[in-house]
This record gives sequence, C-alpha cells and structure tokens, in this order.
Amino acid sequence: MKFTGTERYVATDDLRMAVNAAVNLQRPLLIKGEPGTGKTMLAEEVAAGLGMPLIQWHIKSTTKAQQGLYEYDAVSRLRDSQLGDGKVQDIGNYIKKGKLWEAFDADEQVVLLIDEVDKADIEFPNDLLVELDRMEFFVYETGQTIKAKQRPIIIITSNNEKELPDAFLRRCFFHFINFPDRETMREIIDVHHPSITQELVAEALEVFFELRSIPGLKKKPSTSELIDWLKLLMADEIPDEVLKNRDPTKAIPPLYGALLKNEQDVQLLERLAFMHRRETR
Repeated sequence: MKFTGTERYVATDDLRMAVNAAVNLQRPLLIKGEPGTGKTMLAEEVAAGLGMPLIQWHIKSTTKAQQGLYEYDAVSRLRDSQLGDGKVQDIGNYIKKGKLWEAFDADEQVVLLIDEVDKADIEFPNDLLVELDRMEFFVYETGQTIKAKQRPIIIITSNNEKELPDAFLRRCFFHFINFPDRETMREIIDVHHPSITQELVAEALEVFFELRSIPGLKKKPSTSELIDWLKLLMADEIPDEVLKNRDPTKAIPPLYGALLKNEQDVQLLERLAFMHRRETR
C-alpha cells in the first residue's frame, strides 16, 4: 500500500516518500508549510489514493483535546432525570463520540486529518500524546477502554503559528512542503486549468513570482491564490498581452484582489509604482 499521488494533486517525490514513511512507521505525519500549499488537500488525496474513508477534525482556538475523544453531556442528563426520562439509566446516551473515537471505532482503516493543530492551546498536542501513541483511551463515565480496531493513518497540519512541544514532535514523522518552483507550479496549474494557454501561464507566473519576491510584503500570494487568479483571468478573457506589456508604473496587477489580501501590501505596491514613475521622469 503506497501513496503515489492522484490526478488532482501534484505530489513531489519528497512528499510521497514522507507519506509512505509515516504509513510504514505507523506514526502521525506532521505537515508544515505556507498557508495555501495544499496541506489539508493532501489528506483528502491520500485517502482517495489509498481508497480509504477520510475523517476530518478541524481545530479551532477553543478546541480541547478531550473533544476529539468524547464529550459527556451532564446537563442534558440532569434535565432528563428531572423530567423522569427513562434513558438516563444508560449514561452512554449522553456521550458524544469525537473524531478520534470515530477513527478508532471504524471497521476499516481510515485517514484521520487533524487540521491546523497550532490553532489550539499549547497544551492541546501534549494532551493527545498517550492516545496517539497507544491508540486507545479510557472513558471514565462508562468504564470502557476504546482501542483502535485498525490503526488510522494520521495526518496533522500546522501553519507554524506557534511552536509545538518536543514530546509531540518526537512522535511524528515531519515534512515541510516547500513552496513549488516554476515547473512544479506549471504542473499544478495544468491539473486545475487543463485548457489554459501556456502563454497566459508564462506571463501570470512572471507576475506571481515577481510579487512574491517583493521585500516587505506582509502576505505573499500562495498557490491556491494563484489558481483563483488564473480562473478570474480566464473568466474575464484578459489576454496575456495585458500581463506581458504591463506598465511598470502601475505595479498592481489586474484583479489583484485574488492575490493580495490586505491594504498594507496594496499600499506597498502603490508606493513602488510611484517611486518608479518619479525615477523615469
């Protein structure tokens, strides 16, 4: 069982090796990289490529590790007991399974995505160490020990918003998705826009990588934003000559809202264009 990529996802040799190494080691695969480089999509494509179901746990700033195991609704049970509801006799009626429980309880092997783990509290990764290591956890309310029927393939993504604990990192196989070079980016574009002209791709890539190279840019445009921008260029039938013969005194590209995501970066480009106009007078 090896992941070789899919028609919808361009995986580099290093990334394919990382996925397969994590599968063989039976360790979680920790994926880092710039936002928009396809970390979340990787889990979807690994599941598709290996023919497995995908269970997704999207982490928020308020997410607690316990929620991935189970949640006990004591309030509902108290209310039902006051109303004389007979189901209060079975405490299991008030336990909601979390995503880890779903993955452990699955009859077939699944891919479990723990998405953006760095959004949660710093203690969140440490609170999952034992469960991810032993593939089991204890339900105190019922006295059950839940063990994984099939060890899930676990993919954990991080945007590097905060450092992860060393004890957690030791238990993972790590891979950093480098930003694609031009050739890899062409392959990615071909997957998403197979009918696009190569002339438009060439000119768009010039603008895109030129933007990314500007010092002081607060948020560099990502792969997903390039894909969106190309979609807009094609929809508006903007000819590649507009990009090829762009006026350097007008630094902002057409439909820039797909590439630039804050006013500071727009203002930076406007200042660069202004300085270029002054120099050429």
